[in-house]
Amino acid sequence: MVHPITFHDHKPVTLNLYDAVIRGLSRTPKSIPPKFFYDERGSALFAAICEQPEYYPPDVEQAMLAELAGEIAGLTGTGRVIFEPGAGAAAKIRLLLPHLKPLAYVPMDISCEFLREAACNLADTFPGLPIHATCVDFTHSLPLPKTVPSGPRLAFFPGSSIGNFTPASARDFLAMVHDRLGPDGMLLIGVDTKKDPDILQAAYNDAAGVTAAFNLNLLRRMRDEAGLACDPAQFKHHAFYNGEQGRIEMHLVSRRAQTLYLHDHRFQFCEGESLHTENSYKYTPQEFIDLAASAGLELEAHWLGREALFALYLLRSG
Repeated sequence: MVHPITFHDHKPVTLNLYDAVIRGLSRTPKSIPPKFFYDERGSALFAAICEQPEYYPPDVEQAMLAELAGEIAGLTGTGRVIFEPGAGAAAKIRLLLPHLKPLAYVPMDISCEFLREAACNLADTFPGLPIHATCVDFTHSLPLPKTVPSGPRLAFFPGSSIGNFTPASARDFLAMVHDRLGPDGMLLIGVDTKKDPDILQAAYNDAAGVTAAFNLNLLRRMRDEAGLACDPAQFKHHAFYNGEQGRIEMHLVSRRAQTLYLHDHRFQFCEGESLHTENSYKYTPQEFIDLAASAGLELEAHWLGREALFALYLLRSG
């Protein structure tokens, strides 16, 4: 039986780039949310990052999901309602669906058109799967459509995106997931691990310069779309591992003293001053297990990928 795709648009309100530039360049230190990386060119550059030999997370996690799919299904059982915050192209769930045999799948994403395309592509491969595509800012809410059947739930959050949250915000997000899971709910999540800083720094400073281009593309967007008078060539990409904070930091560093203009606004940069564009927190297994427990999620199982480069956790709502 072929099930129709249903779409649910919660009309997420997001900070626009113009306002984000004014707000971000007016504060000290200067920063801007990493979600603005992802225009069409930025998304293409991130896809290219995932193909760089230094950037290990996608390959390691995909290999883990492919190898562990049967074991994961043995622990979760079949017939759950799966929801995936930030589903993107819904590529990784394809590795699990034949094993998990869900009652329904609820992909969630902030980009409605991208979500619609991804849902249609998935339906072509899994025509019997009920898909309830939900356009929402998952960092603020996780609404499950009323059309979703009742049954135990499984949240799927791959890709180490949890690392873009501060630990306090990550705990709040996990608590929100816990509340949405309900009784006997489970969460399968991918998390990047702490490791040799040289490996981490290489992952964000690939030899081909793709990550640098990705970071600098943000300035091009700020110039072309928000109207900021700036020359991206006067900034350089800088990414490093902050061991004290347990995170990779990405910055755009001013090569010289300069003033940027946006209509009536002026933003002064000293030579060497940076615009902070992204954090990516890393966790030891015990650190993440403790973080999840603080949000009411109990460990069911966890796995480490090759050379302990990446981790998967299966957690149960308490």
